[in-house]
Amino acid sequence: MLYWLFYPLKNEISFFRIFGYVTFRTVAAALTALIIMYFIGPPFIRILRRMKYGESIRDDGPSSHASKAGTPTMGGILIMVSMAVSVLLWGNLSNHYVLCLLLGTLALAVIGFKDDYMKSIQKISGGMKPKKKLIFQFSVAIIFSVIVYTKPYTDPSFKSSAVLLYFPFLKDPIFYLGVLALPFWVFIVVGSSNAVNLTDGLDGLAIGISSIVTATLAIFAYVSGLEGVSNYLRIAFIPEVNEITVFLAALTGASMGFLWHNSHPAEIFMGDTGSLAIGGAIGMSVICIRKEILLVILGGAFVMEAVSVILQVGFFKWKGRRIFKMAPIHHHFELMGWHENKVVIRFWLLGILLALIALSSLKIN
Repeated sequence: MLYWLFYPLKNEISFFRIFGYVTFRTVAAALTALIIMYFIGPPFIRILRRMKYGESIRDDGPSSHASKAGTPTMGGILIMVSMAVSVLLWGNLSNHYVLCLLLGTLALAVIGFKDDYMKSIQKISGGMKPKKKLIFQFSVAIIFSVIVYTKPYTDPSFKSSAVLLYFPFLKDPIFYLGVLALPFWVFIVVGSSNAVNLTDGLDGLAIGISSIVTATLAIFAYVSGLEGVSNYLRIAFIPEVNEITVFLAALTGASMGFLWHNSHPAEIFMGDTGSLAIGGAIGMSVICIRKEILLVILGGAFVMEAVSVILQVGFFKWKGRRIFKMAPIHHHFELMGWHENKVVIRFWLLGILLALIALSSLKIN
């Protein structure tokens, strides 16, 4: 909005040229989302407490979690509002990447909200049926993937490389996906969305790691959209994709602001409203910047959580025994005697380490 309003006036008032710089709008978007979260967070939490929209705690979980029953949930609404307002203010909404990411993320947030609403307000055990939830998630992922796949690019050289698969630390693409990109991208969006959802089980865990991942992706998005820089780093140049840096910065700012309220002991949980949306945003972002495989490294903590559930369920059906004390794996460490804060901080450190490894791929090609 501000970009459309002020940047066209750059010739009359030179100061307004600053709105053309992605770096300026990126910082402004992060700060705006953070400030919005600061002001709307406390009253929103008080409203939820008065209305008694609290989280129910699973009976088979660690006993230390029993005290968390009744903690307000659906905090993902705060994250989405802060992020969306910030993007609307500072983003270039004529950019199809920004528009697709914003609408796709909000669509996943609506799915998560419906699930939270059924669990916390309608008191329906388990919330939305898993199959129904997956159908909605797949629908959003398919629409997003088709739009990105069919978007006509103005750069002829990029048009032919739009569906190439790149591998971290290698400068040349390893595979031409072609139409196979569609199911591959759908799997990434749905998988990433559910992986973050599975990780959201301890105070500050999922939102802290998400902040690290989205901030790192913002760096990748920025350099991928600058032809000179991307050529120097020998990574895929994707015209106009640097605009999603503003979106990712807004999401990072909103997530960090939410962490203030979600850190132990949590005043509010983000619920599926936040986790499904943030996970989906991460998956959609790596598709836009053609760093799909890199997500396995950068989002390694999320991958570990999801794989632990798959292994636990699969091994139990096969052998009738469990591999871990409890899945997702963060609960396994809790039952080993680690304090909740220790688990969270160590996962954050793992997230930072993986982010540094992912960033090193920019130069090691």
